[in-house]
Amino acid sequence: MPLRSAQRANETTTGASYLERARTLGPELAAAAAMIEQRRELPEPVVAALIEAGFFRLLLPRSLGGAELPPVEYVPVIEEIARHDASVAWCLGQACGCSMTAAYLKPEIASEIFGGPRGIVAWGPPGAGEARAVPGGYRLTGSWGFASGSHHASWLGAHVAVSEADGAPRLRPDGSPVLRTLLFPKSRVRMSDTWRVVGLRGTGSDTYTVDDLFVPEEYTVERSAEARPREPGLLYAFSSSNVYSAGFAGVALGVARAVLDAFIELARDKIPRGARRTLRDDNAVQSQVAQAEARVGAARAYLLRALGDIGREAEQNNRRLTPAHHTLIRLASTWAIHQAKDAVDLLYHAAGATAIFEQNPFERRFRDIHTVIQQYQGRQAHFETVGQILLGLGPESAMFTF
Repeated sequence: MPLRSAQRANETTTGASYLERARTLGPELAAAAAMIEQRRELPEPVVAALIEAGFFRLLLPRSLGGAELPPVEYVPVIEEIARHDASVAWCLGQACGCSMTAAYLKPEIASEIFGGPRGIVAWGPPGAGEARAVPGGYRLTGSWGFASGSHHASWLGAHVAVSEADGAPRLRPDGSPVLRTLLFPKSRVRMSDTWRVVGLRGTGSDTYTVDDLFVPEEYTVERSAEARPREPGLLYAFSSSNVYSAGFAGVALGVARAVLDAFIELARDKIPRGARRTLRDDNAVQSQVAQAEARVGAARAYLLRALGDIGREAEQNNRRLTPAHHTLIRLASTWAIHQAKDAVDLLYHAAGATAIFEQNPFERRFRDIHTVIQQYQGRQAHFETVGQILLGLGPESAMFTF
């Protein structure tokens, strides 16, 4: 059965309206989950429904027909989608983060890339590549992996260090390399089927390669904390790194909430082997459910409160985020991912052998949450970096980029 959109994307653009669309579309996403898992990509009916409902345009500038949602309203939408399918939510989180690049491009270039209904961009983290400066742009060579959503994207991007015409690295005044994001049509790349993984299988996060591809200067943006957007909206005071971390925390929270709901339903009827009472009558299980609820609820509240407070403070600070703001977003996001994983683990084990069967709602979500936490946004090292900052030490790794 083809998916139905909740309502057309151009009717309303509030966070509440998109959240309602996600709730309406959710059961049909859940029904497509097995196909998403099997095909290792989002099927065309799913992509079409997401496009029609406007979910790929949540962070796109209003000038391009986007919703330009503040992060505090954006994260609950991603969370709701993740309750029904984590791969769909992850792809949306990736594509929406990419779409923030539109705020830094010339309007005509941004419209060319993002303006149409299929204006979807995917990319992976910096990889082994080179962008050599030439008249009018760059010659790009290299490979990049983890391109979530690359199967349904129309454009791809590459984050890469810039070299001068003679091959020497282009450096910033502090001696660090100049990094740029280069955008180009997916038709210009060679794709490799590399995404054979434990969880988030439906994201199609494959690898792409280009050889001596010319990318005009106007299709590139600098990746630095000093880069300033052309768009004036408060959303673009946040870096894409801020929004990726918060959005993928939303994915983790959505998965955990789905497991909580499924476990409560299971506990009503399941009588473990050798027991006389249902799971919900077990005192240990009662404690575990309460602890899982506290982990997920508290982490969610911490994240959303941080995003809301930061948005209000940035509005009063000429739409600028401070280093303390970036630090808080990183801490709240990483904490939410870890608390969500711990809640899922707790309930997965409490469900017993029921949890290991594919037809039950635990096994895939267990794999998905453990794939989320293995990604960059869930790194344990983020706690060390934040701790260094809180203790007055210089961080050993960068907190954020453009």
